[in-house]
Amino acid sequence: MSTSLLRRAVAEGLGTGLLVAVVIGSGIAAAKLSPNDVGLQLLENAFATALGLAVLILMLGPVSGAHFNPVVSAADWRLGRRNGTGITGRDLAAYVPAQVLGAIAGAVLANLMFGEPAVSWSTTDRSAGHLWIGETVATAGLIMVIFSLTWTGRAAMAPAAVGAYIGSAYWFTSSTSFANPAVTIGRAFSDTFAGIAPGSVPGFVFFQVFGAIVGAGLVVVLYPDFGRSAEVVVPHKDAGVVS
Repeated sequence: MSTSLLRRAVAEGLGTGLLVAVVIGSGIAAAKLSPNDVGLQLLENAFATALGLAVLILMLGPVSGAHFNPVVSAADWRLGRRNGTGITGRDLAAYVPAQVLGAIAGAVLANLMFGEPAVSWSTTDRSAGHLWIGETVATAGLIMVIFSLTWTGRAAMAPAAVGAYIGSAYWFTSSTSFANPAVTIGRAFSDTFAGIAPGSVPGFVFFQVFGAIVGAGLVVVLYPDFGRSAEVVVPHKDAGVVS
């Protein structure tokens, strides 16, 4: 692996890990601060996640593009093949493991910060058809937000827009919008407010992938003349060369 790719993979792992730490940590804090009000817990969790994600994109976007999500990386690779843009297959092979490992590390970090066991497998079952529909909608919408902005030259708006979308999708989707296979895996390592039982992970991941395919297809249909200079999630440079 080249130094350039290693640096970007580290950024993806770090960003995904910190995102999971924000999601789980704010969930634990919300449960402690508002123990008798689930609605308020969700509001606190969503608010922290939306702001944290926007900040992470701003911080690490210039290094790796701030995907922090395997389906975003896969969509960038696949859609980029149409126009000679996006990440390469080699980049994708480095990004995805880094994102998954980072997510697991982020869950462990959040657990330890709040005095929980480093790993406590979640017991929150999320296996139901309506939740899978929610994940499909959440992930398709996320892909559409990201690529509609980047393909039309508005990538500078991505940090705020992606954060706002995820924050709102906590509320308008039945699944509370995981929309990210790596984050889903990481959240299985914490038996807290934001957790998901390991047995529920495959169903969520399957429908996240399906949602990403739907979202990418809609982007191609809606923006057929764009995409020639896509930079996902934000423009990034490495060694002075736009990647």
